[in-house]
Amino acid sequence: MSDAKSHSGSCFCGAVQFAVTGEPVAMGYCHCDSCRHWSAGPVNAFSLWPPSNFQITKGADNVANYAKTPGSQRKWCKTCGGHVFTDHPQMGLIDVYAAVLPTLDFKPALHVFYGETKLRIKDGLPKMKDVPAEMGGSGEVLPE
Repeated sequence: MSDAKSHSGSCFCGAVQFAVTGEPVAMGYCHCDSCRHWSAGPVNAFSLWPPSNFQITKGADNVANYAKTPGSQRKWCKTCGGHVFTDHPQMGLIDVYAAVLPTLDFKPALHVFYGETKLRIKDGLPKMKDVPAEMGGSGEVLPE
């Protein structure tokens, strides 16, 4: 792991800090209602990492958790309320929001839950109705 690229990030105030190592499993945009509400934006940029490649380096005791569904445990800083990551235990992945990894060369590959979008984006990337079939979704691609 020492030769792998590492990226550091933090919450809004810096009380919670973390690092990811290696390459993300996937990067893209999520348009689901939950992510839109959580991020207070029309779309959320994600980067998915194996839990073994993610580490809280400071302030682990300052991380709060909310699980609206069993599939997503959203984490934020108790001090500033800044969102830091979401644990997806059923997928075995951690979503570290691309916005909190300033050195990550964000290269989105797809849009997920585009069937729920409020912001149409024409960027040539696949627009999944929900998620790819290998992730338990329909695998249906919607027109741009």
